[in-house]
Amino acid sequence: MVDAPGCEGLTRGAAPSPVLSRLFRGLRPTLHISHRGGAALAPENTRAAFDSALERWHTDMLELDVHLTRDGELLVSHDPTVQRCTDGEGRISDFTLAELQRLDAGYRFTTDGGTTFPFRGQGVRLPSLREVLLAYPKVPLNIELKQDTPGAAEALAKQVRTGGATGHVCLGSELDALGQTLAALLPEVAHFYPRQALTEAVLAVKEGAPLPTDTPYTVLDMPYRFGEVTLVDADFLAAAARANRWVNVWTVDDEADMRTLVSLGVGGIMTDRPDLLREVLG
Repeated sequence: MVDAPGCEGLTRGAAPSPVLSRLFRGLRPTLHISHRGGAALAPENTRAAFDSALERWHTDMLELDVHLTRDGELLVSHDPTVQRCTDGEGRISDFTLAELQRLDAGYRFTTDGGTTFPFRGQGVRLPSLREVLLAYPKVPLNIELKQDTPGAAEALAKQVRTGGATGHVCLGSELDALGQTLAALLPEVAHFYPRQALTEAVLAVKEGAPLPTDTPYTVLDMPYRFGEVTLVDADFLAAAARANRWVNVWTVDDEADMRTLVSLGVGGIMTDRPDLLREVLG
């Protein structure tokens, strides 16, 4: 594939950041990234979704979220509660991992507005991060820690290290303080920009300034647009490349948007429709 403007600093010119290059070694834009495993096609953040994304759609990277359980385990889930995606109710932090894994994580998944529930009663569970790291030992993972629960950042750092995953994960949080904590605990891995740092980076580029590099973050996980404003364009990707930063755009489920981003050479596209993105990428 021809070197892309969004990642040219990774393939020629100045040497890339060691932390960034460890994760993206051998990978070239545009990456196929399954958001929550492909939430439109299978129960999100479950092994069913992750297996499908890898086996059927040959995804390059899995995106997932984690929360700390009552007994100090990390559960793969986007929400802090279980009622949207399972047959249970309550906050993840109030239950042990064993209790949470007795829930049916396929119970509410439907693709036809609730006429059918194809994964209900099929044994789909909410996995732990430990389970995911064991099941997919070489798969690149984009992991977001959703809440600043006491001990959660430390638990994540420990599991990434003991699971031998430092070379194939990108970590972070939308919360700036939590993102800083994770970067301090795991300086050897790639980290994505938290909310305020990302806002400052985008504003700097839009105002004609270089993208700031005095930060531990090397990956820009960001939306394509904010309201009517397009955030990711050729100028932004060029600025990111000059700063040796990788850009992943979320969550893109529209074919036309996918094709535009691919033509720009964006680093990766996160999507709930890994089937459609695979068709676009060929």
